[in-house]
Amino acid sequence: MPARPNPTARQARLGAELRKLREAAGVSNREAADFLDASPTQVSHIESGRFGISEERLRRLTGFYACADAQLVDVLVEMANERGRGWWKEYESVLRPKVLDLAELEHYSTYMRIFQVAHIPGLLQTEEHMRAASRFAEPELPKGDRDAHIAFRARRQQVLGADRPYEAVIHEAALRMRVGGPKATRAQLEHILKASERDSITVRVIPFASDFAGAGQSMLYVEGPVPQLDTTQVDTAHGVVFVDASAQLHRYRARLERIIKTALAPAPSRDLIRAITQEL
Repeated sequence: MPARPNPTARQARLGAELRKLREAAGVSNREAADFLDASPTQVSHIESGRFGISEERLRRLTGFYACADAQLVDVLVEMANERGRGWWKEYESVLRPKVLDLAELEHYSTYMRIFQVAHIPGLLQTEEHMRAASRFAEPELPKGDRDAHIAFRARRQQVLGADRPYEAVIHEAALRMRVGGPKATRAQLEHILKASERDSITVRVIPFASDFAGAGQSMLYVEGPVPQLDTTQVDTAHGVVFVDASAQLHRYRARLERIIKTALAPAPSRDLIRAITQEL
């Protein structure tokens, strides 16, 4: 079986969870390999996401690790049984793997909460806003590639049509940024207002008047089907980063809860967005 040259974040996460279970059980790589009648290298490849694993072997292995969390095991089995190519794979020739991993993460989420200080969350952006932001960030990008980037980002938004909660906390600074000019900015704000009326979407605003010192803490917190599979995504100067260590997830979750308490409730948030819109 050839190893995957570039496992997706989800494939790597499956392997990482199996490694965590092995280490928690005090089982060595060699012992796991002997149990599976495999080599230590094969076990390492499974734990890095470079090799897949069958349902039968996964259930045997988690039993060997004395994992009593049946729900977690069932979810790991679902991940192991995934064979299809997600729609995002259509863009692998023009987009970086981490960007594709973000679409995959959103697709399998059960609840998403995002906080942005200086940007409109991507899933709430209009196409005109996307294009204006793209032209500013990457002016040298060829038209064909730019069109593919915009199409990809627009298709990502279809996840909001699914029955899952999405909560966006946006600082007033991001809402007042004029991206693409006053007309495009007005259309963007009106789009957010319309989206916020949907039952599954909650928009909260942190006004300038709030006592807030959280600049630079933008993040996306994605809940999985079980808490062990939660993930935080943050943007850095070198690209997208996914965080899944338990202690770090706890810190990000606590920080996000503090940020949400600082924000206005949904109704006052809509009032503030309308007021900003009227100023344009």
